[in-house]
Amino acid sequence: MLSLSIASRVTFLRGTGPANSTSSSFHGVRIQHHVSARVPAAAAISCNGKPLAVMMSKREVELKEIRAKTTEELNEEVIDLKGELFMLRLQKSARNEFKSSEFRRMKKQVARILTVRREREIEEGIGKRLSRKLDRQWKKSIVVRPPPSLKKLQEEEAAEEAAEAAKSA
Repeated sequence: MLSLSIASRVTFLRGTGPANSTSSSFHGVRIQHHVSARVPAAAAISCNGKPLAVMMSKREVELKEIRAKTTEELNEEVIDLKGELFMLRLQKSARNEFKSSEFRRMKKQVARILTVRREREIEEGIGKRLSRKLDRQWKKSIVVRPPPSLKKLQEEEAAEEAAEAAKSA
């Protein structure tokens, strides 16, 4: 993490004109900013010129994972994430407990996936117009299915009912 410290110096200037003039001798304030950056010790460079610690951000790790997947897997993941977003909106409208940070996280994940998908289209030479046409066709071909969180919830409820039925029998 890079921290910056900003030091500013204010210089007041007075005019050098004649003292008996009718205008003011004060011509304004000149503000000079001097910015100095301090680098924390963790990001310092060792004596042989190599960084002491190299860390990759979460976003870069996620992008590597996304790029490793096939286009079909990416399409499936987009469908699942959009279903999860729909479930979050339902929970919000029903005033149930939910994590509001999930909205932003899922939207960003969908955007990353769609960006990688578009990058692949550009590599194949697909133009913007054809890309939008293919996207509309893909959206029409989507088969509606419950999102993974709802499937998991249904499986848990079915397991509880089976356990209750086994106890009562």
